[in-house]
Amino acid sequence: MPGSSRALRHLAHGLLWAFSLAFLLPLLWTLRSALLPEGQAYALPPVWGPWTLENFAQALGGPIGKALRNSLLVASLVVLLGLPLAAGLAYALARYRLGGEGLRFAVLATQMLPPIVLALPLFALFRLLGLAGTLQGLVLAYLAFALPFMAWLLLGFFQGLPRELEEAAYVDGASPFQAFFRIVLPLSAPGLFAAGVLGFLISWNEFLFALLLSGRDTQTIPVALSALITQRGVLFAQVAAGVVLSVLPVALLARLVDRYLVEGLTLGAVK
Repeated sequence: MPGSSRALRHLAHGLLWAFSLAFLLPLLWTLRSALLPEGQAYALPPVWGPWTLENFAQALGGPIGKALRNSLLVASLVVLLGLPLAAGLAYALARYRLGGEGLRFAVLATQMLPPIVLALPLFALFRLLGLAGTLQGLVLAYLAFALPFMAWLLLGFFQGLPRELEEAAYVDGASPFQAFFRIVLPLSAPGLFAAGVLGFLISWNEFLFALLLSGRDTQTIPVALSALITQRGVLFAQVAAGVVLSVLPVALLARLVDRYLVEGLTLGAVK
């Protein structure tokens, strides 16, 4: 039956290609629209040329370019500030059972609340503190939601590490802090990469809090893209160019750390 097994294998590959193209088609169509002049981006029947980079130049030279820089700064700060805190919290929960089951549930419960429930109280608080419309306010708001998520992801990863490694370090005279920094963290690199990338994505894609808490000069990329709906209608080609520019940094980041990302998500899911 070698022929039938080969046919089944080719059929499976064909189905995988079909599903992949179905998922990639919206992105490819967006790229095609971004490379066409504004008037031809939504023409029917569709046109396929001439290509132009004018939409990308207008996007980068306008609010989209500033929003990209704001998003990159905010998301990077959330990861840089939140990942060490999340690692410390997750390690304390995993090894010392800090706060018991109540604290674990509290960390998980932060992901259960709809963002709209907290949006207006957070806006009122930040306005009172003078943080509304600032990048610092966005970083604090995103930290409040990304940090518990990263900690919960790292919790399963730390629980999967053998305790014997740390106990051996204690026998050699290491303190708990030294064992954490010299033994646990290096072994947890895949989990840290996974938590950092997902924390970056949470901050990069968030829209509601950015809409309420950002100002004219502190808009992030999702808010700036929504602002391209004007009285003349939707600037379709510029929106497509902005979408391509917003996807590109995330795609490059995922490509650079894809091995660690998959490994970290897999190991963090089992104990």
